[in-house]
Amino acid sequence: MKAQHIKDDWLYTISAKHSLLDLNFKEIWRYRDLLFLFVKRDIITVYKQTILGPLWYVIQPLFTSVIFTLIFNNLGQIQTGSVPPFLFNLAGITAWNYFKECLTGTSNTFTKNQNIFGKVYFPRVIMPISVTISNLLKFGIQLAIFFCFYIFYAIKGDTMGFNANLALFPVYIMMMALLGLGLGMIISSMTTKYRDLTVLVGFGVQLLMYVSAVPYPVSEAKLKFPDYVVPLVEYNPLTQIIEGFRYMLLNTGSFNWYGFLYTLLVSVIVFFIGLIIFNRTEKRFIDTV
Repeated sequence: MKAQHIKDDWLYTISAKHSLLDLNFKEIWRYRDLLFLFVKRDIITVYKQTILGPLWYVIQPLFTSVIFTLIFNNLGQIQTGSVPPFLFNLAGITAWNYFKECLTGTSNTFTKNQNIFGKVYFPRVIMPISVTISNLLKFGIQLAIFFCFYIFYAIKGDTMGFNANLALFPVYIMMMALLGLGLGMIISSMTTKYRDLTVLVGFGVQLLMYVSAVPYPVSEAKLKFPDYVVPLVEYNPLTQIIEGFRYMLLNTGSFNWYGFLYTLLVSVIVFFIGLIIFNRTEKRFIDTV
């Protein structure tokens, strides 16, 4: 009876035996202070010892948009309709950057934090979640820059505008986060055994950008790409996100509910697959990392 009484007095039980799909929101909420601490760390330490600091959030998308405009629109003669090419590219890059930062930031969760994981217990999934949340600040800053240029071009008289799909804006952010988080957790779990995957992620993400309709509209891809390449672009979930992002903010491109629902389903599936693999790896990664 005494042993039973002692057992009932435990506040927390740490065990490797839990469901592979267990996100355990109650435990994450219990460690919310730690989650906010990691978010703060991710925001502050990245540019703490840099000269320009958070200005890099602004410089990177602006310079990339200028380069895309010069190469793809001026030299490659890619048409963006009535929307200014620079603004068209800035919209795609803003959406792409959030996905990319979520993916690359979570793809090394186990290897980057192996010292912490080996000493202190807390829900491991807090790490990738903190990266996804902290990147929202960067996304918000870049989105604000986009709207500044949007107002500038609107004053000049360029034809563009929002549409009713703007109500889906939070859903698009969620899909980008789920895709980046899910793929990041899958890659992070695999890098515990195969370290060269970190190199693959570096240039693989760059290649993925060019088949995700970031520097061009899908209509141009259908006209100029070989027939066997077009499906890779059109059915790429990221293409649907980028195209939908531009459609609701600039009223250019195309939107259909089939592509939207397809992308939402893929995003949720990828997230749950990543969660399963992450939870499975969490139990034994310290022996292989």
